[in-house]
Amino acid sequence: MSMPSQAVSAPVDIGPPARVTLKDNNSRIRQAATDFEAMLLAQMLRSAREASGNGLSGDDEEDQANSTMLELGEQQFAQALASSGALGIAKMVVAGLTKNANR
Repeated sequence: MSMPSQAVSAPVDIGPPARVTLKDNNSRIRQAATDFEAMLLAQMLRSAREASGNGLSGDDEEDQANSTMLELGEQQFAQALASSGALGIAKMVVAGLTKNANR
């Protein structure tokens, strides 16, 4: 049994790496901080729901579907809160990261 031969191609030149401007960097930091805040809020909401017993009863399949829907709702709510800057966690993260980045 022989293996098919593979053609070897020359490396592709993709050019110099793209320059990341300060504006792009700040935008990435803000987005990462907002995503972090949303993740943190979603985890807090999930923990609160689980600690309360979430009041679901019925068959296991129905409980799983309800739990999934609640989790999706919590994630959307957390993203909305983080995007509005209501708690200010992302703002503090951005301030800390940009302060340390400028050293």
